[in-house]
Amino acid sequence: MPQVGERSRRWMFGGGRPNRVATLLNHGTAVAASAGLAPKRLVSLEVRGRRTGRTLSLPVVVADYADERYLVAMLGNDANWVRNVRADGGRVVLRHGHRQNVRLEEVDRGRRAPILQRYLELAPRSAGAPARGSSSAARRARRDRR
Repeated sequence: MPQVGERSRRWMFGGGRPNRVATLLNHGTAVAASAGLAPKRLVSLEVRGRRTGRTLSLPVVVADYADERYLVAMLGNDANWVRNVRADGGRVVLRHGHRQNVRLEEVDRGRRAPILQRYLELAPRSAGAPARGSSSAARRARRDRR
């Protein structure tokens, strides 16, 4: 998949939500990740919608750090999938060739910086991950390190 530039990323995720193009790309990437065709760190996250109750699926990058696995919300704490996960008590399914029931827990702010740095190292820019140094995730990582 070609790399997505910062301008395109802003267009695709303007207002903190994916537009139709980003939604289509996310769907295709989630299908590939579910089937195990994507790199191991790219998985499909399935969560129940808090309003509809329907299962929603989207691609996420699993960042490994200190023998644990972490998910980072590229669009921040108010991302729709994050709100859905909170509403469902952290229950999600991760898929990468097989199905794994997982309960997600939020990480304390003081522990987030190295996890965000690891995410930025791993996240493929073509999947819409923030560019180094210009993203809100990178700014949060720098701020949380202080």
